[in-house]
Formats: sequence, structure tokens, C-alpha cells
Amino acid sequence: MLKFNSKPQIVVCIPAYEEEKNIAKIVLKAKKYVDEVVVCDDGSQDMTARIAEALGAFVVKHQKNMGYGAALQTLFHEAKKRNPDVVVTLDADGQHDPDEIPKLTHVILKGEADVVVGSRFLGKTNIPWWRKFGVKVITLLTRKKIKFSNLTDAQSGFRAYSKKAIQFVMPQDHGMGASVDILNQAQKHGLKIVEVPITIYYHEESSTQNPVKHGADVVSRIIQLVVEENPLRYLGIPGLILIFTGIVFGAYLFWLFNLTRYFSIPIAIITLGTSIVGLTLTIAALILYAIKRIAEKD
Repeated sequence: MLKFNSKPQIVVCIPAYEEEKNIAKIVLKAKKYVDEVVVCDDGSQDMTARIAEALGAFVVKHQKNMGYGAALQTLFHEAKKRNPDVVVTLDADGQHDPDEIPKLTHVILKGEADVVVGSRFLGKTNIPWWRKFGVKVITLLTRKKIKFSNLTDAQSGFRAYSKKAIQFVMPQDHGMGASVDILNQAQKHGLKIVEVPITIYYHEESSTQNPVKHGADVVSRIIQLVVEENPLRYLGIPGLILIFTGIVFGAYLFWLFNLTRYFSIPIAIITLGTSIVGLTLTIAALILYAIKRIAEKD
């Protein structure tokens, strides 16, 4: 629990892209609950950055659209410079209600968690059924990866982080997989994750990201994290199986040729294909394993 000898410093970080219609309301409402509002304008061509600056937000601007995860990276770097007691992230499209910021910060300030996730499934939401299905699938996969059985909303961007958490988490993925990155890193460093109910408002301009692409990006990132965690199991073993398959087909091809003088092109292709793919997977597994061991030592 934080000692309240002085007022705790709270910074809210907002990734934004083409949000000139929503950013003013978000910044003004957020300022009521935090000491500073930091906005990352991710290459917008509209008035997003100017509006945020005019309303007193500190704005960092990307020269081109780099993605949600890249915007979070920039915001986390800015947060570390300020060394606040709590960092809050929320979206700029109006889905999240800044009036609920105290719900998240209160848990951090009481010392009950290092990462607080605002869950739309514990609160009120008018989420379309297809988005609900997609988020549920992603959350299920994330639960399996980070061993957090009670997680209900892996894709919520409305979160709060303690001073300790900000030192350990930094999304690596530049896309929507960043949300999973952060939870994965939090789990690795033994940070306590808690969810609280929030209200989410979906409207016509909510999320500029194609939901299919969004889901594919996140699932791809989860698979990547799983493979990186244990490359020998998920790449090495399949690679060895394919190499063995290539050897078997190669031996059969040699036997068939000696017996009949017939060289089977299809069998030769299978032999060559399985051998090359198997060798590639095995080499990749060994390289990733070596990189992982070096990173762990560092």
C-alpha cells in the first residue's frame, strides 16, 4: 500500500488515431482525476494532436501510423520519465468513460494489485455479438498462456499500472497484440493482476481497426509468445518429426528406384519438402532457444 505522505501522482496515457471528434471530451474528463494527460497521436492527419494540446495534454506525435502497440510503447516511455505512482491507459474513441478512472486507481493505491484491467464483461456494455465472441476467444487463449483463470477481458485497453509494474512491462508488438504482451510480461514478473467492472459504449465510430484483422493479429501474437516460450517443444519436435519423415520417404524412394529403376517425382518432392521444412524448424528452434537462454541470463 502506498504511503499517503503526499498526494500520489497519477498520469493517464491515451493512444489516439484520427480522433478529433472524441479527444476533447476524453482529455477534459480525464484531467479531473489525474495530474497529467499524455496523448500519443499515432500519425493522425486530422486535428487530434492540436485539440489535445490546446486542452492542456502533453502530446507526442508519430510521423506515421505505427499501430496501437507502438503508441503504447511511446506512452510507457513517457510515463517512465515521470515516475508516477499510477499510470492509467484508456482509448480515445469514447468507448471508455474517464469518470471511471478512480475505480482502477483506487485498487492500485490501496496496494491490492500491480495491474488493474477494466473488464467490459464484469460491467455494462452494448458490445456487438461478433466482437463479444472474438474477445471471448482471445481471452480464453490468453488465460491458457498466462495461467490467469479468472481473466474475463484480455483486450481491454482501460487499465491501471503501479509504479512497480511500469518498470517491468513494455509491449513488444506494434499492433493489437500489445494488450496480450503486457499481461504476459506481468505474469512473468509475478505482478498481481486484478479486474474491475467498467462500462463500455460502442458507437458507429468506435474502433477504426477491422475486427477480423484485429483478432487475427492478436491470435498470431499469442501463438508467437507460446512458441518463443518453448521453441524446442513447438518447433524442434515437429522439425525432427519432419526430418524423420523425409528420411523414411527418401529410403523408400531409394529402395523403389533400385527395385524398379523408376524414380518417383511425387515421393522425391515429399522427401525434399519434409526434409527442408524439418531442418528449418529445427534450426529456428535452436536459435530461439539460444536467444531465450541469453536473455534469461541478462
